[in-house]
Amino acid sequence: LTCGGILDVFVEAVSQESFPELQGVVDDVDAGVPVAVVTVIEHPDPAWLGRHLVVHADGFSGSLGSDRADHAVSDDAQGLLAAGRNSTLMYGPDGERRGDGMRVFVVSFAPQPRMLVFGAIDFAAAVARQGSFLGYRVTVCDARAVFATKARFPVADEVVVEWPHRYLQAQIDAGQIDPRTVICVLTHDPKFDVPLLEVALRHDVAYVGAMGSRRTHEDRLDRLREAGLAKEELARLSSPIGLDLGSRTPEETAVSIAAEIISLQWGGKGGRLSEMDVRIHHEPLTDAAREEPAVDSGAP
Repeated sequence: LTCGGILDVFVEAVSQESFPELQGVVDDVDAGVPVAVVTVIEHPDPAWLGRHLVVHADGFSGSLGSDRADHAVSDDAQGLLAAGRNSTLMYGPDGERRGDGMRVFVVSFAPQPRMLVFGAIDFAAAVARQGSFLGYRVTVCDARAVFATKARFPVADEVVVEWPHRYLQAQIDAGQIDPRTVICVLTHDPKFDVPLLEVALRHDVAYVGAMGSRRTHEDRLDRLREAGLAKEELARLSSPIGLDLGSRTPEETAVSIAAEIISLQWGGKGGRLSEMDVRIHHEPLTDAAREEPAVDSGAP
């Protein structure tokens, strides 16, 4: 490539005979059902090349060539599917975890990840715009109907008038919150944010951030401890929210929050690349021990 990187391309002919599960994958994608497709792209036995495994959260169909390989690869693919990630994984010829010789490509088709913004303030409008720009399905929620209006948050996919903790718990109970969900608490009011954070910090989500001064943060922690949250749960809270960018305006603050979300997702430290001697593209933490290292193209 012109940037100095290397690109490998795997080409396969697809038909009803070679991939009979394909129509089911298409139906799942149309219905918003999370599904991953595994394809063997390298193997010492040419008969394995191009074989597929279709993976769902609760099982798989198809076969790569052996029960051992199917179960090893499907376990890892389910982890990638839960995170909505694609990856190339390396195994031994029969699915051995520490072997090499077989490479598979896992592509995940997962519903759009969600960003929940609580607190219908001016900062929330800027955060909603950033979330939409990053590809999240954005929901703005506030108990105050006079502030939570579609006119104030035109880019939000949903604007909900409800007590924040009630809405979040209802979404959890309905199965609408997953480990990719990010939650931004901008309410600045203990009667809203403390009950909300009690729910959020006890659930498996990608990010929980709360706006406020350091004094507000310490008071919030005291209230959450009184509510019974454990040290490990409190450690998941990003507060004060965002990275130290020197932000002042709502738009700059939204960039700071978005930068923190991206940093936590990919393992970045938030420093200046010009002052660091590290890889530009960080490897995701999930299944890192089994993933083939990506080529550092040198591109930003």
